[in-house]
Amino acid sequence: MSSLQPVRGTHDLLPEAMRRHRKVVDSSREVAALYGFHEMATPIFEFTEVFKRTLGDTSDIVTKEMYTFAMGSGKGSAKDEENATITLRPENTAGVARAFISGGLAQQVPLKVFYAGPMFRHERPQKGRQRQFHQIGVELIGVPQPLADVEVIACGAQILEVLGLKDAVTLELNTLGDPDSRAAYREALVAYFSAHVDALSEDSRERLTRNPLRILDSKDAGDRELVAGAPLFADYLNSESRDFFAEVLQGLDNLGIAYTLNPRLVRGLDYYCHTAFEFTTDRLGAQSAVMAGGRYDGLIKTMGGPQTPGVGWASGVERLAMLLEADIAAPRPIAVVPVGEAAQATALKVAQGLRHAGFVVELGYSGNLKKRLQRANKMNARAALLFGDEELAADSTTLRDLDSGEQELVPLNSLAERLSRLS
Repeated sequence: MSSLQPVRGTHDLLPEAMRRHRKVVDSSREVAALYGFHEMATPIFEFTEVFKRTLGDTSDIVTKEMYTFAMGSGKGSAKDEENATITLRPENTAGVARAFISGGLAQQVPLKVFYAGPMFRHERPQKGRQRQFHQIGVELIGVPQPLADVEVIACGAQILEVLGLKDAVTLELNTLGDPDSRAAYREALVAYFSAHVDALSEDSRERLTRNPLRILDSKDAGDRELVAGAPLFADYLNSESRDFFAEVLQGLDNLGIAYTLNPRLVRGLDYYCHTAFEFTTDRLGAQSAVMAGGRYDGLIKTMGGPQTPGVGWASGVERLAMLLEADIAAPRPIAVVPVGEAAQATALKVAQGLRHAGFVVELGYSGNLKKRLQRANKMNARAALLFGDEELAADSTTLRDLDSGEQELVPLNSLAERLSRLS
């Protein structure tokens, strides 16, 4: 029955997949902490206005992909919330910015945060892209200097390196300049595309009046031909913007972080400025971006907060997990195997003591000795502890090394020390 299947665009993280997922998140969390990023979490849903303000009323995410619901007027709801709508978060930068404003965090800058969690977009499910997916990300708020851009990029690069993906990705960089440079470039784009308006796709004709930079992201074949001849952002940068980008590049050079300049890499919304970057790969087909970010100095002001600079990135956990070359093995447990009812109580107590000592322990629940040992081998146990009448009488256990087949009688008071010497 369809009701017993996962909803389209969602998937179960079964143990093997969950280990890969956790490898990505845990490794990222540890590296981010080395850079001074502190973990935070925002609600899974926000008032819809949070995303409309930050993503733009005309963006595909807002117009086509958000899961939005009427909040309703349940018992005790505030008057101003009765007719509001809420939206499952499609990304997390907006939530962090909202928390910065509503939490009164302006006095705590520079604010450096790391986050991890599920996001939701109603789009066509495909490889590496689901309707419920997971992201990790960092945001550095309150630092206007290029050093912040360098540090954020360096953090992302180190995470990818720790995951063994350094050779699988390419860092692509561009500059969007300051607001004056952006305005000049926007004017040039409008002039260029207006001269070819009949050849633009319907979506791009609409973007021409609202947000012409987004035409550069169009996937339409005809649009792509026009984009190839469009003006370049670099030709409209003022000296301040050029100097800012030069400092970012110098910082990356000093750290030995390789990059490729991509003059077509843009961000459509006006609050983005200066550095835009993506780590891309050719190993996931069309879904090439695995980590993307940039500077958004105008975002918090757009949301009604004080003028506050910011820079950050987000990365899809599913995509990174797909790139991990090796399966992530589960910890090899110690199998505790009682032989006969008399040994059950002792086996249970020993298992509990070993867990408190930090060992992964699986207790054999039923079956004869042969079946319990077969189960221990199936779960890839490192060793088995056998408890029979002889072991109970000697206050000991028979430790069987399941790799070598060797076994020995070990007193219970030295069992933890003996197990710690297993390779």
